[in-house]
Amino acid sequence: MRGKFIVFDSLDGAGNSTQVKLLADYLNKIGKKTQITKEPTSYLIGGLIKSQLSRDWKSSQVCLQLLFAADRAYHLEKEILPLLKKGINVISDRYFFSSLAYGNLEINDMNWLIEINRKFLLPDLTFFLKVSPKICIQRIKKDRFQITLFEKEKILKKVWKNYEILAKKFKNVFVINGERSIEKIAQEIREIAIKKLWKN
Repeated sequence: MRGKFIVFDSLDGAGNSTQVKLLADYLNKIGKKTQITKEPTSYLIGGLIKSQLSRDWKSSQVCLQLLFAADRAYHLEKEILPLLKKGINVISDRYFFSSLAYGNLEINDMNWLIEINRKFLLPDLTFFLKVSPKICIQRIKKDRFQITLFEKEKILKKVWKNYEILAKKFKNVFVINGERSIEKIAQEIREIAIKKLWKN
């Protein structure tokens, strides 16, 4: 692929969206054309997932994870791969790491979760923002009227343990201290991205 594929994946409330935007703005500013995307998507299947996460309807956890995988397959086909082929960098706010970290709470079979995501493109670079679940919950309560399905402190502690396992299991994953100033976090991410993806 001519473009680079970068993923941010962390606990809800860790600051993913802020850092995605800052990195994209920086890369565009230095002439590396970059586009932001997000999962779940705003396509049809992504809408079904968002409805379940906000408790508008309910299905089994197996069904939910298969919906995530289907949404991801369409996301890659429709948006991510065409951009990368054109030489445009793509930064995704969440990817299959979320399915593995959160999905393993209800489906005690990480191998199955990995298997249904095995065919998907691996990112060139992935960032996990490490922020304590307590701080994440405080941020969520401050910024949102409704707390979605997974956003409770005890649950987030288990999810973060899964992220730590995944950071060791997959290549090119960097765990970033997300409890510093926004600019310090952004600076570290920029330095890693340039060094790993654009310096020979």
